[in-house]
Amino acid sequence: MAELNLVLYEPEIPANTGNIGRTCVATGTRLHLIEPLGFQLNEKAVKRAGMDYWPELDVTRYINWQDFLAKNPGAKIYMATTKGRRLYTEVQYEEDCYLMFGKESAGIPEEILKAHPDTCVRIPMLGETRSLNLSNAAAIVLYEALRQNQFAHMKLAGELHQLNWED
Repeated sequence: MAELNLVLYEPEIPANTGNIGRTCVATGTRLHLIEPLGFQLNEKAVKRAGMDYWPELDVTRYINWQDFLAKNPGAKIYMATTKGRRLYTEVQYEEDCYLMFGKESAGIPEEILKAHPDTCVRIPMLGETRSLNLSNAAAIVLYEALRQNQFAHMKLAGELHQLNWED
């Protein structure tokens, strides 16, 4: 069973984290939050975006990057960045890998990216677009990793109900 992990490095916008939390619940993905956060987790905006799913979320907080590394030794971490050499579709995501996204205003710090150039991935965009919304980018990469792992442990839409097109 795929047990993917989504990591947010110092997220700043509560609605993005709430949306990502909801996506994590819907996909059985663990959420890891590296502090400092730009908001309180009990803020209305987080709960509004995550709706009533937040209590079901498997979430862990870390005081900083070093704390995250110490508590997840040997983690295979793919870092989403506009500076990535490879497209997010060009890597093979292991079933227990970590998908990391940086803060909305600055992304993942350059020193972290430089230490892990082979696991930096990017989402293609047109022209001078700086970046996608954090919750959208997280969903794009997460669903590719889930697809590569055959949506293990997830009910596919066709399994929930079948439409009868002959009526």
